[in-house]
Amino acid sequence: MIFKNISKSKLTLAFISIVITFFVWQQGLRDSLNRPSVSFDISQKEQEIAELSYQSIPVNLKKFFIINDPVDQINKSLSEFSFEELTERNKLIRIITSESNDPTIYKNRSKDFENKNFKFLIDEIEKKSNNNSYNPNSDKFDLFKGDRFLYHLLSRKFDFDDSSLITKSYSSKMFLKILAIRLIPLLTILIGSILALKILWTTITLKKFSLKEIKSLDLELIDMVLLIAGGFVVLGEVVSPLFSISLVELFSKNISNELSQSLKIFFGYIFMAIPPLGIVYYQIKSLNGEFTWKKDYLQFNFLSIKYAIIQGIKGWLTIVPFVLLISLIMNSLIDNQNGSNPLLEIVLNNNNYLSFFLLFVTTTLLAPLFEEIIFRGILLPILSRDFGVTSGIIVSAFIFALAHLSLGEMPPLFILGIGLAITRIASGSLLSSVIMHSLWNGLTFLNLFLLRT
Repeated sequence: MIFKNISKSKLTLAFISIVITFFVWQQGLRDSLNRPSVSFDISQKEQEIAELSYQSIPVNLKKFFIINDPVDQINKSLSEFSFEELTERNKLIRIITSESNDPTIYKNRSKDFENKNFKFLIDEIEKKSNNNSYNPNSDKFDLFKGDRFLYHLLSRKFDFDDSSLITKSYSSKMFLKILAIRLIPLLTILIGSILALKILWTTITLKKFSLKEIKSLDLELIDMVLLIAGGFVVLGEVVSPLFSISLVELFSKNISNELSQSLKIFFGYIFMAIPPLGIVYYQIKSLNGEFTWKKDYLQFNFLSIKYAIIQGIKGWLTIVPFVLLISLIMNSLIDNQNGSNPLLEIVLNNNNYLSFFLLFVTTTLLAPLFEEIIFRGILLPILSRDFGVTSGIIVSAFIFALAHLSLGEMPPLFILGIGLAITRIASGSLLSSVIMHSLWNGLTFLNLFLLRT
């Protein structure tokens, strides 16, 4: 019997934790439907970079990098949304890029903007529409030099020279960006597909898949419930943010909003990780009578670090094509998927380098280490021990995907979770899945960093 010899207090605590987790996750998944997809912003940023890089793209490569006019593409994408749904910047871009014979798009639009500089631009555009020969001094638009793409659009609209800002060297830099944005994923998919086919061929011909011994802690399923539901969700996702957010707000009154936001995420993740990791520490100490750092309780296998790194890289490359394939299928089946991780939008629109560094550390170091300890270090081995390796991989991957509280991202995260679990078992090293997870987050972070204009 699964629950024999388990105290009533432990069962009660586990039951309460499960009930709270159900409501927290259900509400989180429901809320994710109201979060916009970041894919639109990513696509628009890529088009902006393509436009800014145009003069530096070699003539024989232009047809590969720019199929349609980027400005027209942006205007077309923005026109698919109602004007009220757009951000103020996108409202302005929509107005600037609209045809002059469509005055309804900008007439009486000044009331739709809180930004006084944007209101000024609307007035200038109206003057231009009433008198096509009206070309104000370009100095009027110096306020917008901080947004080079917007300044470039204004130069097209009001026919002034923007070469002092959109220089040849800047355009070349944008070309290198668009080159990296397009080629890095393609190369990753190509190499990953070759590796996946090689592994598949080896598995079919040898009729076996190499698996290392996976050691689990001598814990029961009830301990897993208390760890995931009680530690990860109730204490980590519900209680801890109350302290972390209050702490940051107390000491961040005189710093920028971007830095304050990043500090909340950074310390929020640390505070969230403390309760479940504390429970893991207590569980190991209870099993062994002590907790010794030198003992490799979770099979990190640090001594074979080179092997772990290689396996982590191979696992990352191999899973990329499958995750992207699932993402493409989801995009083809569901238009305008909502529920993107809000962290993606924060990284994409961040311009503070200290803030950026904190987000980088959180996403590529803290998150992979913490999540791998919980999901592949403890949960996966125990599920594999009690229900078999296949069930362990599937169930741990599903819980991993569910814990990210995003309905739109669940299928790709589920596939990623399967890949992380297979890498963990095939390599016999938790460090491999940590490295693989870090590389996955790192590639996403790099892509968002490159998309900044």
